[in-house]
Formats: sequence, structure tokens, C-alpha cells
Amino acid sequence: MKPSMNCRTPFEPARVAAGVALALLAGAGCRSPETYRRQADETATNMVTRLRAQTVGQNAPFTIERPADTLRRRLLLDQQLPGSLGTTNLRPRIVSLAAGKAVRLTLGAALQVGARNNRAYQQSKEAIFMAALALDLERVKLGALYDGQLSSAYLEDHSGAQPVRGVDNNVTAKVTRKFATGAAFTGRLALDLVKLLTLDRDSALGLLADATITVPLLRGASRAVVLEPLTQAERNVVYAIYDFERYKAVYAVDIADGYLAVLQQSQQVQTAGDSHARLLAGWRQARELAQAGRLPEIQVDQAQQAELQARNRLLDARQSYEAALDGLKVKLGLPTDARVELDPQEFTRLAVSASHLQVAADAPETAPLEIKAAQALPLALARRMDLKVARGQVEDAQRAVVVARDGLRADLKLTAAARVGESRSLYSASRPNARFSPASGNYRAGLELDLPWERTAERNAYRNSLIALEQTVRAQQETEDQIKLEVRRSLRNLQNTREAYLIQEEALRLAQRRVESTQRLLPAGQALMRDALDAQDALVLAQNAVNAALVGSRVAELQLQRDMDVLAVDEEGLWQEYKPASSP
Repeated sequence: MKPSMNCRTPFEPARVAAGVALALLAGAGCRSPETYRRQADETATNMVTRLRAQTVGQNAPFTIERPADTLRRRLLLDQQLPGSLGTTNLRPRIVSLAAGKAVRLTLGAALQVGARNNRAYQQSKEAIFMAALALDLERVKLGALYDGQLSSAYLEDHSGAQPVRGVDNNVTAKVTRKFATGAAFTGRLALDLVKLLTLDRDSALGLLADATITVPLLRGASRAVVLEPLTQAERNVVYAIYDFERYKAVYAVDIADGYLAVLQQSQQVQTAGDSHARLLAGWRQARELAQAGRLPEIQVDQAQQAELQARNRLLDARQSYEAALDGLKVKLGLPTDARVELDPQEFTRLAVSASHLQVAADAPETAPLEIKAAQALPLALARRMDLKVARGQVEDAQRAVVVARDGLRADLKLTAAARVGESRSLYSASRPNARFSPASGNYRAGLELDLPWERTAERNAYRNSLIALEQTVRAQQETEDQIKLEVRRSLRNLQNTREAYLIQEEALRLAQRRVESTQRLLPAGQALMRDALDAQDALVLAQNAVNAALVGSRVAELQLQRDMDVLAVDEEGLWQEYKPASSP
């Protein structure tokens, strides 16, 4: 029979074990997946908002959540178009097309639609968010990490004379912490509750606590080396922000280019239609003159052939317009079968604003965006986001060399460990409950030295880091040269398109006079049908050339601002253009 000091009831150990288990469950929180999602969103959003304010001066709240009622979704629903509605409804929709009113988009509206519907635009934002989550993970790794485990097992042992059966319950709480100095701490508290179901049906409570700390003295002891993953993760978020800001400007100019190109195609359709109408009227007039004996029959055939060619050009122009419009829909993230039309007043406003092109020819110093290469290049090199990324990557490579060099050092560590208490198992259930007495604990301290005899992997990593540094420096230089190339090309293109517009304007006036002259002279027999047809062709070419030069000059202005990275684009996708100090 056991001594009285060992008399226990199983309820007290069970109560202790239950209390620890409940504490672990309460620490875990039993949170739902939606709670974890909201926590991740809040953490990443706060990080990105803070870093955007520090790096690019954007104080607006950052979010990757798209509006629930996007234009794409409304078009699919309102116009009864087949296609996916998104994650809110993953089942494909197969419906019949129904007539509906077309949606008219201005250029500003197109920019906003693209910011909300374009898939690459959304992915660029999500890249920032994912980089922020990676940064949060690295930050957590340098904090205190808690772990809790609960286990319960039924055990049988038939190896002895009598079978032994019992229940083994275990609750373990663990904490680990890595410090910026490289030191690592691990602490564990374990509670065992063992109950025999055979023999004398004993039960015992085990309580064990242990702790270990490791302090590096050589390799891995540098704060910069220990914090490198965290530093790099934060810089990756900054790079993603730079990439997104650069993407916004590039995308906005791309949308403007596509939008104006579609309007230019629509003007070509109108020009081709007007040309066909004139040639059709000219053919009918030539037929009347031939019937009156005032025009040879061969010239009537020439007029009819010209009318047929004009009709074919009209068909080609319509097809090109529809193809260009479909391409713009894809850029905006809209279904290609959606009924969308562009605002023709945008082209009218563009033509009205073209008066500054004559100003550029008469007084270049007062023209918009009149800037010399000596001013444009330093401005671009100071503002280009992709160059900031390239420069940052050179700094990353420098830090990588430091980390790789540290890996070549000897591994000297100071270690200390403590163990207090005892564990209990099925075979020690008959022993008294464990006592938690620091005076009877086990303690250890010492040094561990790993001599750097075999460092082939570390040696190669160090050499590769030096090569990577050279590569990033060359990549930075290439980015600089590419930026200079783009800016110089944009400056020349802007000047050429301004001059080309004025030249094409003069050519259009000449073409109009030729048409008017041949229309007067042809009935009087003082001009040939070929002269009239050539004048009509020249008029069509001149009208298209003027429209192309007008669009080209406007796009060239935007491209120059894009290449200098001075085109500010807000969260809605709208831009604010650059005004040089010399501009009125």
C-alpha cells in the first residue's frame, strides 16, 4: 500500500490539465478563416499605406478589393452577354444576346474603367499586397512564436506477464524567440496526466519546464545579417510600390493611345464614307456628261472604278475600326462583345486644342512641354521608378555580399539550458506527482565551435554574390541608358509630330483647293477625270494624315511625360499632366 504522502485523487491533476488545455485553446482563439482574412487585410493594408506615404507620398488608403459593381459585370448583366461574373458567381453564363443601349465612354471614363477592370492592373496591385504579407511573415519570425499541443492516447502493453492498459494525456506550451543579435530562445512547459486502467489503477501528474538559449559569437552574430530577410522583405514591398506607380503611368498612356487610335479609325470611316459619297456623285455626273456627249466613255469607266474602290476602302475602314475598338475593350478589361462606343467629342476637343501646335512652331519657348534634353534627362533619372528599383537592387546585392562573407566565418556559439520537473508516462504512473523545484533542476552552459574547414558551399555563395553585384550594377547602367534613349526619342518624336501636323494641315488645304478646282473645270472640259480622281485621293490621304498627326502629337506629349515619369496618376486612374516652370 502506498504511503499517505502519495495519496492523490485523479480529479486534481485532471483539473490542472483541463485548465492548461483551456488556456491554450483560448490563446488560439478558435478564429474563423474570415477572421484570419480580415487580420491579413488589415495588416497588409496598414503596411502598404505607411510605405507608400514614405516612398511616393501617396496618403490614400490602399486596397486590392475591386468594386462589387464593375462596368464589366454591369455590361454582362444589362446586355445579357455570356461570360463569367467573377468570384461572386463562378458558374459560366450562357445566354442569348439581347439588344441594349451602348455605353459611351469619354477618355477620362475609359481611364477609370481600366483601373477598375483591367486584369494586369489588378495583378500589379495584388503584387504589393502579397509582398506586404511576406514582410509581415518575416516580422513575425523575429517576434515571440507560441505553439500549443494537446494529445490523448489509449495505450496497451502485452509484453509483460500481465497486460498494462492506460490513458496518457499531454498538454504542451512552447515559445520560441529569435533576437536581432542572432540569439535564439526556446522555452517549453509540458503537463502529463497518466492513468492506469489495470493493476493498481494508479495515476500521476508530470510537470516539466525546460529552456534553451543560444548566442552566436562569430558567424550569424551581426545584426545586419540577422535582419537581412526582414530588410529585403520590406524593400520588396517598396519595389512593388514603385512598379505599380510606374505601371499606372504606362497603362494610362497606353489607354489614351488606344482610345485616340480608335477615334482616329472612326474618323477614317467618316472620311472614307464622305469620299465614297463624292465619288458616287462624280460617277453619276460623269455618266450624265457622257450621255450629253461632253465626256468620253473611258472617263466614265474611270469614275465608276474609283467609286468601287472607295466603297471597298469604306468596308476596310469599318473593319479596322471594329477591330481597334475590340482591342481597346480588352485593354479596359471589358467583354469584346459588349456594346461600347467612344465619345466623338473627344476628337473635337483634341482638334480645338491643336492651336498650341501653331504656337509651338511660332514661339517654341512658350509651347507645352517645351523642354531641352539637358533638363529632361536629369529629371527622368531622378524620378523614374524603374531606375529607383535598379538602384535599390544594387544596394541589395551589396548587403548580400556582406551576408555571404559572414557565412565564411567560424561558428562559435554560447549555449545555456535549464530543465526543471519530470515527465510521466504509462510506466511511471505509480510514481508520485512530479515536483517543480528549481533547486533540483538540471542546468548546463557551454561553448560550441564549428571550425570553418569545409566551406565550399559558403565559398561559392560568396563568389556568386560578387558576380551578382556586378550584374546588378550593369543592369542599373543599362536602365539608365534605356531611360536616356526613351527620353531623347520622345523629345524628337514630340517635335516631329508637331511639325508634321502643321505640314499636313497645309497639305489638306492644298488638297481641298485641288478638289474644288477640278470640280469646276471638269464639266467645262478643261480637266480630265483622272485629274479629279487624283484630287479626291489626295484629299482622303490628307484628311487621314492630319488626323493621324493630331493624334500622334497628343500621344507624343503623354509619352514624353511617361518617359520622364512626371505624369501623376491617382487611384482612380486619372492623370495630372506635368507643367514645366517655363510653361505659361
